[in-house]
Amino acid sequence: MTENEKEILEIEVYGFTILERVLSEEEADDMREALIRCEKEVGEEHTHRGTARHVYNLPTLDRIFHQTIDHPRTLPILEHFLEESMILGSLNSRIVRPGDGYQDLHGDIPQAMLNMDSPVMMNTVWMLDEFTSEIGATRCVPGSHKSGRALPPKGLDLKHVAEAIAPIGSVLVFNGQTWHGGGRNTGDRNRHALFGHYRKLMCLFQLDPHDDFPEEWLDGLTDRQKQLMRMTKGLGAPHAANSHLA
Repeated sequence: MTENEKEILEIEVYGFTILERVLSEEEADDMREALIRCEKEVGEEHTHRGTARHVYNLPTLDRIFHQTIDHPRTLPILEHFLEESMILGSLNSRIVRPGDGYQDLHGDIPQAMLNMDSPVMMNTVWMLDEFTSEIGATRCVPGSHKSGRALPPKGLDLKHVAEAIAPIGSVLVFNGQTWHGGGRNTGDRNRHALFGHYRKLMCLFQLDPHDDFPEEWLDGLTDRQKQLMRMTKGLGAPHAANSHLA
């Protein structure tokens, strides 16, 4: 069994897998510094399911984030589940600060769109710090992608919750139906991570990367990045995610 086949099997069985050291420590450090700059400029307080700082639509803020969009370690896994016609639904960041508590466990796919055979969304979490329990590593509930429920039922005692403990530069890849949530930061430093949401073609963007995208960056994108963000015909063309014209 190849490494890629093992990772796909883990997602099919557990709902998630961890790819260790996809980015070098230097690459992750540089990306974290860029994220910190962006957070100071446009970061927002976020309280939905748990407190944290959020930075939205990262492809429009710094070109350093573009490398995550079609990274050769994550792309084949995403295409396996969503097919090559998938889109990048959004690329955002969640920064968990000391004192921020647990994020409520949840799935990212609405109840009406759950599909036990083929998810409509996959997620990637790019770890720009070493993920530890102390600083609030993401938690996942193994097998919950097959539960048929978008959220854990109230009162359910979840006996098996896994933490994504991994070195800096690692990536958590999971089925969007998997119940997950950020951990509690009891440490003395922020936890920085990027969240790439990928969706099947019929789904709309969560955040449209065309909005405020610097035109001078267009030529620097790879062909696959343009396809994933529906920019093959430029920024002025119709670009609805459910259109083959863009």
